[in-house]
Amino acid sequence: MKPHTIFLSSVLWCGAVGCWAGAQADPFQRTAPAQALPSLRGGTPSAPAATTPPPAAPAPAPAKAEATFGNPRTSSDGSQTRVVFDLTPGVSYTLNPTFGGLRLDVKGARVVPAVTLRLGASVSEYRAGNGSVTLFTPFPLSLTDGWRASEATLASGGRVLILEFGPTLSGGASASLKALVRTATTPAPPTLALTATPPIPKALADQLPPGDAIAPADRAALPSPPALPGHNPNKPSALAGQVSPGPGAGAALSAPRVGKNPGLTRIVLDLPPGTTYRLIPGGVGMRVELTGVTAAALSAQNISPEVRAWRYEPSRDGVTVTLLTGTPLTERSGWRALLVPPLEGSTLSRLAIDLSPALADLTPLSPQEKMLAAVPPTPVSRGTALLALAASFAKPRVVLDAGHGGKDPGAVGSIVEKEVTLDVALRVRDFLQAAGVDVVLTRDSDRHLHPDKVTDLSLRAGMGKAPGTELFVSIHVNAMDAGAALRGYGIETWWNPNHPLSSSLAGLLQQHLVETTGAYSRGLRSNRSLAVLRESRIPAALVEIGFASHPVDGLNLKDTHYLDRVALGIARGIRAALVEGVTASGPVSGN
Repeated sequence: MKPHTIFLSSVLWCGAVGCWAGAQADPFQRTAPAQALPSLRGGTPSAPAATTPPPAAPAPAPAKAEATFGNPRTSSDGSQTRVVFDLTPGVSYTLNPTFGGLRLDVKGARVVPAVTLRLGASVSEYRAGNGSVTLFTPFPLSLTDGWRASEATLASGGRVLILEFGPTLSGGASASLKALVRTATTPAPPTLALTATPPIPKALADQLPPGDAIAPADRAALPSPPALPGHNPNKPSALAGQVSPGPGAGAALSAPRVGKNPGLTRIVLDLPPGTTYRLIPGGVGMRVELTGVTAAALSAQNISPEVRAWRYEPSRDGVTVTLLTGTPLTERSGWRALLVPPLEGSTLSRLAIDLSPALADLTPLSPQEKMLAAVPPTPVSRGTALLALAASFAKPRVVLDAGHGGKDPGAVGSIVEKEVTLDVALRVRDFLQAAGVDVVLTRDSDRHLHPDKVTDLSLRAGMGKAPGTELFVSIHVNAMDAGAALRGYGIETWWNPNHPLSSSLAGLLQQHLVETTGAYSRGLRSNRSLAVLRESRIPAALVEIGFASHPVDGLNLKDTHYLDRVALGIARGIRAALVEGVTASGPVSGN
């Protein structure tokens, strides 16, 4: 809701910046030199043109030095970082964008082992060895967002791979390298018999979350995992399954591996074949019941802001793993789980549990959930000239205010506030109109109502003064400065004592938003200075639907399923207010 742009540190997201490539001269020759040289397209050597026969008796070639890959050159400009690798003839690679960075799997050359922290603002760590290179980023990568990759020919004739990283970059691999990008295709997952937890949305299932922080070779080789399916609200809040059958049952369970990213911690349990597991979230932690494995009593404390401690407790049939978190977990929020099949040459599957209080429900709404129950019409006074009974009732009118707009972007972090608030307002309008509500939008496009901010807010509030208007709801996105960004996540609703029922409206909105999204609840807030509420003369509330400044909550705000749930939660809250009489004119008939 803040009217100014929020620029985040390199550990999180930052505000929009100009194209890095345009900020400095391009040091690469983008066309091939006149001399015929081997050309690489993702490392596949080009066949020489058959224009002249080779010499009859070529001189013996000197012994070639072992081809290597690594030792990149780097440069940064603001939030964007460029990494350049030399490509020797015969080398090939694949590009694997993930939640936590970009992995290159290299063949035809020895990868030079190295571990380097912070190559630039957008590359927080570089790890290389055992055939792979991983460049870790402080923001998630998708197939097209957060990075660019291209090849170029130097003036000297050598070929290079150019990787660019930045929170506002888009494009992914260039057209000639598209075939080298690893997609979401993964080995078939083990047979699972699951009883709960929502499925991981495709947008996140395609991107392995961060955290497998053990040996560089294993960390770099993590494939994109299959999502654990199966959410049944009629069954207990537990997720259960069995790793693929096979020898190994009764093996010792190693200590969990822990990976840390800003705002999220990942716990990885290596499970041998035959292991069964059951995950039970609740309270301030999670219990993982394992059978078919053994372990000594182990524990550790002060793991991360998201994980206070973990503990192994041997049982008669196996091991109970307890993960203590700093905030409560529910069936749908605060965590997600992925089962990763074994790597080539290994028999161990990996149960990866991501923990963050900002993790919300990103599952798509079912067709039944999208149906909002009809809202009864509002009685109006009957005059002597009443022509028909139908005319004695009118649709209840609600004003929706999409915060900011036009020259005022609002908070800028992982998203731009004015864009998200308009998106959500339009979705809320669609839900309410289908339920029989007359919806008035303060804006339906990217515009402000007046260039002066005070006047703009007054005009928005004034739209709720039209006769017959029952409620005013303003939609915003929260943000905190970079130094406190990790402390800001979840949903909160504000009210002002402008009307006796404003606090009740705020309570209904907060209740239904949290129930529908599974997001962390920051509760209700009261503020006398919010002009858009203070100047309203009807029940009014302002919802903050998440934090653009938080690395995990920011991902929520980019997810269309989450925005659907936010919109439905707001619509449900408004409907509840209308049918319960939390309105300017009082209760209506029906429920």
